[in-house]
Amino acid sequence: MENNQHELYEYARRRMKQKKRLYFHFILFFVGSIFFLIIHRVLDLDIYPGSNWDLWAIVVWAFIFVLHFIRVFITDSFMNKNWERSQIDKLVAKQERKIQQLQSKIDNNPQS
Repeated sequence: MENNQHELYEYARRRMKQKKRLYFHFILFFVGSIFFLIIHRVLDLDIYPGSNWDLWAIVVWAFIFVLHFIRVFITDSFMNKNWERSQIDKLVAKQERKIQQLQSKIDNNPQS
């Protein structure tokens, strides 16, 4: 397999893994939320009396799931290998310009 094809394959495999973990997280969130509701509402097991701890736990977990979703489908979709390469190329070009400027200063001001 060619190097470029191998990179594309590895990127696709990594993205598939990320999406698979996100889907598993969603299933776990859904089952866990039902479990919390059953414990608190149906079994009437009140861990913290007078509070809706089950709803708070579900809201916090939902927030974490939304962050996971944003990471997989928004952040990682545009901050991929191509983005990394372009950023590295920009930084290398910037460093090379600075080196050339310093070199031209040294060449223009020779010390006797």
